[in-house]
Amino acid sequence: MNKDIKRDGATSTKLFDNRSLQKDYCTLIPILKSGMRVLDIGCGTGAISKDIAAIVGLQGSVTGIDNTSHFIKSGKETYQTVKNLELIHADVFQFDISEKFDLVVSARLLQWLNNPVEALIRFKRFLKPGGQISVLDYNHEFLSWIPSPPESMLQFYATFLRWRADAGMNNHIAEDLPDYFAEAGLKNIQVFNADEVYTKGEANFIPRVGIWSKVAVSTQMVEEGYISNDDRLKAIEDYDNWVNNEAESMTMVLKEVRGML
Repeated sequence: MNKDIKRDGATSTKLFDNRSLQKDYCTLIPILKSGMRVLDIGCGTGAISKDIAAIVGLQGSVTGIDNTSHFIKSGKETYQTVKNLELIHADVFQFDISEKFDLVVSARLLQWLNNPVEALIRFKRFLKPGGQISVLDYNHEFLSWIPSPPESMLQFYATFLRWRADAGMNNHIAEDLPDYFAEAGLKNIQVFNADEVYTKGEANFIPRVGIWSKVAVSTQMVEEGYISNDDRLKAIEDYDNWVNNEAESMTMVLKEVRGML
């Protein structure tokens, strides 16, 4: 059973809306072709989905699903003019559709599941013969900051990883995805480096590096007894100050893995 992750609506929606295919899933671009039918699982608000839709064109289509209703509601409003994009509120383990797809994509989703192989087997049922699955996900254990952030945030981050691990989530899933693909019965497995490297002076450096303050906005770990609220708030305050005054760079280890039916 996957943990019910509580998300702050406004904060998370803004984070997803700021994503794009070019910045946040660029390794996928070479395999996108006009006329493709694409299923985006865990699409958030559809920000990346709408960029995929632009490439596959009106001869193709993109269906995006996400189990958080306010993401889908927001995306339907924001991208209502994108004619070849459909966004659906659904959980992948309950979702069913008669259409089969050339490509199933899923970015930064499997890290939140404790049954990723089951998810990949589920993804397979949506593919046409010869179809392809692409998954993009993190190795959170190799996150690096320059210089080191405040101790309060390091303690929060260590607690965050422990909280995830206790719930059965894989903190280094990027490394295990090829084995998961093989276990799910996929073939021709390929791995592509997609590390996110943010350097001071670049556009959106502060909001991108500041992601961990946004993660700490959630009180779920407080409610579940992993951290005190005072320590959570101190981590946010100290980290925000570090981001605005000291941060030089942050690297998040990320990989795209592809496999064929």
